[in-house]
Amino acid sequence: MQKLIIEGPTKLEGTIKTAGSKNHALPMLAAMLLTTEDVILHNVPNISDVNVMIEILELYGVRIERTRNTVVCNGKDAKPTNIPEELTHKLRASLLVLGPALARFGEAKIGFPGGDIIGTRPIDSHINGLRSMGAKIVTYQDKIEIKGKLKGSRVLLDEISVTATENLILAAVITEGITEIRMAACEPHIVSLCDFLKNLGAKIGGIGSHVLVIEGVDKLNGGEGEIIPDYLEAGTFAIAAASSGGNLLIEDFIINDHDALLNVFSRMGVNYKIISDDKLQILPSNKLRATKIRTDIYPGFPSDLQAPMAVLCTQAEGVSEIFETMYEGRLQYLFELQRMGAHVNVRDSHVGLVEGPSVLHGAELISFDVRAGATVLLAALIAHGKTTIERIEHIDRGYEYFDGRLRSLGAKISRTGS
Repeated sequence: MQKLIIEGPTKLEGTIKTAGSKNHALPMLAAMLLTTEDVILHNVPNISDVNVMIEILELYGVRIERTRNTVVCNGKDAKPTNIPEELTHKLRASLLVLGPALARFGEAKIGFPGGDIIGTRPIDSHINGLRSMGAKIVTYQDKIEIKGKLKGSRVLLDEISVTATENLILAAVITEGITEIRMAACEPHIVSLCDFLKNLGAKIGGIGSHVLVIEGVDKLNGGEGEIIPDYLEAGTFAIAAASSGGNLLIEDFIINDHDALLNVFSRMGVNYKIISDDKLQILPSNKLRATKIRTDIYPGFPSDLQAPMAVLCTQAEGVSEIFETMYEGRLQYLFELQRMGAHVNVRDSHVGLVEGPSVLHGAELISFDVRAGATVLLAALIAHGKTTIERIEHIDRGYEYFDGRLRSLGAKISRTGS
């Protein structure tokens, strides 16, 4: 297994460009099951989650050609198949093939999805939503098998779920009739997914709201699309720079996607400058103040950034409270920070306290999931001495060439193992 070895502390300095969004690329790729013409996707991140999704599509018979960050797809010869658990277990977003496969072929068979172990993540919203459109659940334990001819209907989601919203959008665009998705998520990548599908011929109304109205069409056409910058990665780089006391210009930092993060930065005293609509400069801060962070659905503070924010909180004066409202298993990374010298107190599975400022020291750490992996790496950058991080495959799932790009900003990082 590969490991990362980091020598700290380091101040990040220079310029970095945000890579394409993982959470946008995965549903965009799943949409390739709906097309019979060439579709070109640009700015696709080179990460392992994307690689797994491409493997799944190729099992369906989708022809895919990839050159660096451009992917050319053609689903003309796609046909129903059974996606084995050894693939779906690597990727929770493998669920995203359920909607388009069911809409096009009348059936979908996949192994039960895996992904990050961050707490209970039921798939009832996906299943119940598709059932509302006429799907019949054949099996639903170790594997998911669904059949039936879908029809437009009113779908009320059990929760505001990002992936369930995406799944139902992908199912509805070629389903006869009008589908109304209520309590839909409206993250930036969902808006971009809808805009892309409209460019291919889909009819979607209410984009950007919690109610989507989709009129099914017979087929989607070919075309081109671009993966938006990953606002979670951009936020991670901003937090890393602020934590290290660095001076970093972040390109493709879409300012209007980051209201919640910039609000927290302002409360904490982070010194930042908005250069343009898509550029943010992080400058050295004089003094950081403790704050309270409460995760929420977009446009609230994203759950995927609360773990990296804990590193910044270790450098702030006072006691910061982190309230994770969504996943009860997401605070376990705090024990890794504690091993580095952070003063933390996990009050319960949803609330953690971080008292600072603390001097962090190198340690041997484990990456539990994508965001926790980035978190311990950020902590290692500001820690004194050597830090070793194991199970870095989680980091590679969500961040393109993360260690190499951090090296370009002055970080002392090496990768070892096979």
